[in-house]
Amino acid sequence: METFSIHGAPSEYVLQEGILEQLESKLLERGFQKVLVVHGQKSWEAAKPFLPVFHKVQAEEYTYCGECSLKEIGEISELVNKNSFDAIVGVGGGKVLDLVKAASQMTHQPHVLIPTLASNCSPWTPISVIYDELGAFIRYDIYPVSASLVLIEPRILLVAPLNMLIAGIGDTLAKWYEADVQMAGIENKPVPLQISHSTARQCKNLLLQHSEGAITAAKTGNLNADFIKVIETIIILGGMVGGYGDHYGRIAGAHSIHNGLTGLEETHHALHGEKVAYGILVQLVLESKWEEIDQLIPYFQRLGLPISLTDLGVSVINDDVLTRIAAKSAVPEESIHVMPIGEITPTNVSMAIAALENRANHR
Repeated sequence: METFSIHGAPSEYVLQEGILEQLESKLLERGFQKVLVVHGQKSWEAAKPFLPVFHKVQAEEYTYCGECSLKEIGEISELVNKNSFDAIVGVGGGKVLDLVKAASQMTHQPHVLIPTLASNCSPWTPISVIYDELGAFIRYDIYPVSASLVLIEPRILLVAPLNMLIAGIGDTLAKWYEADVQMAGIENKPVPLQISHSTARQCKNLLLQHSEGAITAAKTGNLNADFIKVIETIIILGGMVGGYGDHYGRIAGAHSIHNGLTGLEETHHALHGEKVAYGILVQLVLESKWEEIDQLIPYFQRLGLPISLTDLGVSVINDDVLTRIAAKSAVPEESIHVMPIGEITPTNVSMAIAALENRANHR
């Protein structure tokens, strides 16, 4: 019988307006009396108005240099060990939180996460994506211990850059398509896979239902129920898909297409979730799910997610461009090959992109 490694949830999670006022008391009840607070510059400016003044907990700050890199992980770990911090507190977006999780694992000290963006499920998952100092992907690491505490002040996330929220919606929508293509054909699913599969379906359903209302909230600055639903879908449900599904709940075709797109300099300005969203459509072409594509395209257009290479900034679209994307997307180690739809080759992928471009251009 296949073994699954389940990573369920942080020890405690609270989303509530004003919750950061309780930060010191929640640190103290865990026995944390001396903490290192790691943050970025923008994230710190966003969070500072909501953070309390500590009276009993001693806190020192560390501003990270912009990447979750091995060098940065080493520097923070050295700081934690040298100064005997009880815990590391991460305040920021995905890279800051990933950095804190990595340093926590290296030092075997607990960590607390306070996200300032709703662009991914990093606050929920015991996973870090590791880059080099120039921002090139190296690998991702999975840890045996999750966060001791995750606190979300929704008003911080409400005023975060809108394009990050929309990209987070695109990335989380892929949870359904990438999990379903791997799990749909498994007849006698173990309970963890059942949880992962139904959670992935819920990601799709909630995002289709609430995304436009959430975007309205972000544009107007008025917190609403749609916004809360969407950020918890991105953070909690997004994290649960991989947490319970193990490798079946992780990436498939959409993320491979993202990786292929990174080979085109013209797409470097586009956010991760935007490229993944386009990748969903290409994956669905490979699965011959045109009806699903025709349902998604109007939704993508309403949100401002890309449906064509032109939307991603590619000005010249020819066979050479398609071949470059397809070749990088379909290298043997890519996740596109987990899809149980027969052999996937660069030619298949190139043809799928061309077919999608044709459909997008005739709408």
